[in-house]
This record gives sequence, structure tokens and C-alpha cells, in this order.
Amino acid sequence: MTDQTVDLDKHRGMAAQKATDLRRALAEVENNVRELRQRESDLENRLMTVPATSWPEAAAKARYLLNLYVASLPAEDTRHRALVSALFDDFARLSEES
Repeated sequence: MTDQTVDLDKHRGMAAQKATDLRRALAEVENNVRELRQRESDLENRLMTVPATSWPEAAAKARYLLNLYVASLPAEDTRHRALVSALFDDFARLSEES
């Protein structure tokens, strides 16, 4: 036996190496998606359970929810996208005034 590790990637053909790289990249993406979903779930649980203590905090919760809504809209629904954009502008303007 030897204590030296063998780099198996060097012994693969080009097609096998590409397939291995693709599997590794896919596994990394799937892991990132799982982590993102868990972080989104944690955030949403906090948004539901922790009450806002100010209007800016309530606006931040509304902004998150409206971004989810906009992401679900079809691309051709420019009217609702414009309404949400105008509301975000109102949030920004009113936050500066207070």
C-alpha cells in the first residue's frame, strides 16, 4: 500500500472527464439551490413570526412579498409590473421623508 493518492481524473478520457465535470457542476448547483431554499424558508418564517416594529420594517416585508409576486408575473404583464415599481418608488420617497 501507498500513502500517496492517485488523481483519477488524469487517467480518464476526454469524454469521461467532461461528464465528470458536468456531474460535479450539477451537484454543486443542486446543493446551492437547496441552501437557497432553506435560507428563503428561514427568512419567510422570521417575516411571519416577528412583527414589524416600524413602518420601514413593514415596508421591507411588503417589498419581499411584492418581489415574489412580480417574479410570478408573465413578462407581458407590464401594467402590474409598473404598479409594483411605482409602489417601490413610494416606499423609497416616504422613507426619505420620515
